[in-house]
Order: sequence, then C-alpha cells, then structure tokens
Amino acid sequence: MRGARALLAATLLIALSACQAAEAVAPEALSRAVGVAPVTPYPVGVRTLDLTRGPNRPLPTTVWYPADGRPGEQRIRRDARPAAGRFPIVLFSHGLASSPQHFTPLLTRWAAAGFVIAAPAYPFTHARAADFQRWDVRNQPGDAEFVIQDVIRRDTLRGDPFKGRLDVGHVAAAGHSAGGFTTAGLFIEGHDPRLRAGVVIAGGGLPGTFAGPEASLLFVHGGADPVVAPYVAKAAYDRVPWPKAFVTLAGQGHGEYLTPGQRGFPEANNTITDFLRWTLYGDASARARLPIDATLAGVSTITGKI
Repeated sequence: MRGARALLAATLLIALSACQAAEAVAPEALSRAVGVAPVTPYPVGVRTLDLTRGPNRPLPTTVWYPADGRPGEQRIRRDARPAAGRFPIVLFSHGLASSPQHFTPLLTRWAAAGFVIAAPAYPFTHARAADFQRWDVRNQPGDAEFVIQDVIRRDTLRGDPFKGRLDVGHVAAAGHSAGGFTTAGLFIEGHDPRLRAGVVIAGGGLPGTFAGPEASLLFVHGGADPVVAPYVAKAAYDRVPWPKAFVTLAGQGHGEYLTPGQRGFPEANNTITDFLRWTLYGDASARARLPIDATLAGVSTITGKI
C-alpha cells in the first residue's frame, strides 16, 4: 500500500494541474431487513462530525442520512433521529475550492434513497481554506479512509445516534473533479474490502489505483469537459479490471449536470442512485434500470457493464 501511495503522490501533481478551476417524501415502514433497498424516500437528517486526522488536518464532516419523521416532511432536520434499519455508507469528496454544502441538493437525494453520506471538508482544498494548496489532494485518500473508519466505528459506539444504524459491510466512495481523483486513490492494493464501489465524477485515476479487492466503478463525465478532458477519465476507465461503466453527458462541461434543474441532472443522479442501490443493496431492479436511466438521445450514453 505504501508504494502505491508514493506512486499516487508522485504523479498527482501533473494529473491534477487542470483541476484548479432533498426531495424527502413519505418514509417507508420503520423496520427494514438489511440488504433490502428502500422503496420510498426517507426524510433527511444532517449532523456534523468534528473530526481531525492529526493536529494539522481538521476534517469537519457533514453527514446526511435517512431520518425518522412524519410522511411528506421536506425540510432537512439537524440532528434528527436516524430511521430504523441499517444503511450503507457513501464517502463523498468535493473538488478544489468547493465544499460538501455545494452538493447538498444532490447528496440529500442520495440520503433520502437510503444511504448515509459522509462528506468531509478537506483541510487545504475546500472553498474557505486559509492556506489553499491544490497539491494536497495527494493526501486526501488517506483523509477519506480516516473518515470512513470513523463513521464505521460509530455503529458500535455507545451513545452515538448511528449505533446499530449502519451497514458497515457495504461502503462506497464518490467524488467530483479533484474529489474524483481522491475517490480513485482509495482503490489501491490492500484497500478495505468493505469498500465495494466507487463513483468518479469529472475525474480520473492514476498509476497504482484500481488494485486490491474487487470493487465496481462508475465514471460520469461531461463530453465537453474543459477542465478534466474526457480522455483522462477514459484512460482511467480502461485500466479498471473490475465491473465498470462509463456515462457520458453529451456537450456537458465540468459538472453543471450535478445541479437540479440543469440539463443532464436526472440522468446523472438517477444512474448514480441505481448504481449505489445495486452495488450496496444488491437491488437487481436498479441494475436493470441502469442502462435505461443513463440513456437519453442527445443527452447521455452509457458503455460497459456493472
């Protein structure tokens, strides 16, 4: 693992040079068997974890999650009681000069669909970083691992609201732009086998990544991305030895399709949700919907097979 991390660090400076730049309705029944995907969306709760990986790496982490609540509740409730059941974990990584909050409309939809979304603000690359250092992205896979392990331990932590509410055997990682490279950096030799899936959005991979225990990978990329060229993502995709798929948003740039109301958002969001439902819940119907939700003439196409 150490050698792979060194290779990742050595090549990241070059590969990232171009990167500078909830609909919660009625919840289903409160008891749900582990491994059974939710049918109706949950209300969404949010909490903040004050995490630190060493004295100089604060990692305040926003967590959106399925919450207990009344049918039809739309607002996101801070520190709401988690819904009954066990829910898979998804680690989300933001891009350069961005933040977890920038993706709230997207990530709350994933939480409503039955996932616990943990999104750290990385210490030197988030929007309000006092000492912005884009090359610190090379350290972010380690940060992401730290956050994943902290969230996992809360399933057995006395007094924690997530105690008994996490499906710790099913974890995914997703990220946009530099966060996509961060996501790829998690999938190295010796990575935690509970990390079952990854979603690389407008990002790519580097030498040393896509090794270790098998994990399914989904790439989502704008066909006219001026920041991270499509060929960068496709080169990474070609190196993935596991089940994989590549979604292209025709004519799209670096991520406008992640914003509700924008062209391509339904296709991107629905496809990612299908992918997470299949890889983390084993939802066969979601797997069957993947090529349908990812394909719209003139908007999006999908290649590969998960």
